[in-house]
Amino acid sequence: MKDYQDIVEGRNAVTELLKSDKDINKIFVQRGEKHGSINQIISLAKSKKVVIVEVDKSKLDFMSQTKNHQGIIAVVPPFEYSDIDEILEYAKSKNEDPFVVILDGIEDVHNLGSIIRTAETAGVHGIIIPKRRGALVNATVSKTSAGAVQYMKIARVNNLNDAIKELKDKGLWIYGTDMEAKNYYYEEKLLGPIALVIGSEGFGISNLVKKNCDVLIKIPMKGKITSLNASVSAGIAIYEVVKQRLL
Repeated sequence: MKDYQDIVEGRNAVTELLKSDKDINKIFVQRGEKHGSINQIISLAKSKKVVIVEVDKSKLDFMSQTKNHQGIIAVVPPFEYSDIDEILEYAKSKNEDPFVVILDGIEDVHNLGSIIRTAETAGVHGIIIPKRRGALVNATVSKTSAGAVQYMKIARVNNLNDAIKELKDKGLWIYGTDMEAKNYYYEEKLLGPIALVIGSEGFGISNLVKKNCDVLIKIPMKGKITSLNASVSAGIAIYEVVKQRLL
């Protein structure tokens, strides 16, 4: 695979890619795989005039990053990141208060994919990730997100603290999830233009990012294990915002 190309693997992810009207260079299908959802994908690809190539399973195994390609891989241009202004403009176009998720130190691609999937279903307008100390969008992220990455605006920034300052200047209130916070997430009014900061499982939010948050919130921990998977924490906090906006 050449540097200027990325891949999207798996039936759900490739289906959502085709539905999204994003550019696709080529789709590789495992030779002999002409049953079930593969037929629907091939039909959709043909209707969009995407080149389809039948190859042996060994070729897909070699190309695959996830090692679970399900008989299909799409070759696409590199993921196109957005910027903060695009995220805020998207919220404005929907006539909604901006709802942004900031990920601080999420290095596991499966967690990133799961968070993107949850965020997209919840109507989050965009996600901000750091260029360093964080997972990037790749084939595993796309597959784990079940294709939701094709619909989510993701900004990749040099410095999260600068991004937080920019969001504050544009009227957003910043809520950070932190196990040492005084208030539980459901005790805060998570309304208006907001951003939620989710930290890594091992280290949480970095100290400087924590200081730059307007409010810190926590999730109750009643058992002997004192931390949640980052994607689970994100889901709980994200859907509290959804709930409050619906009330």
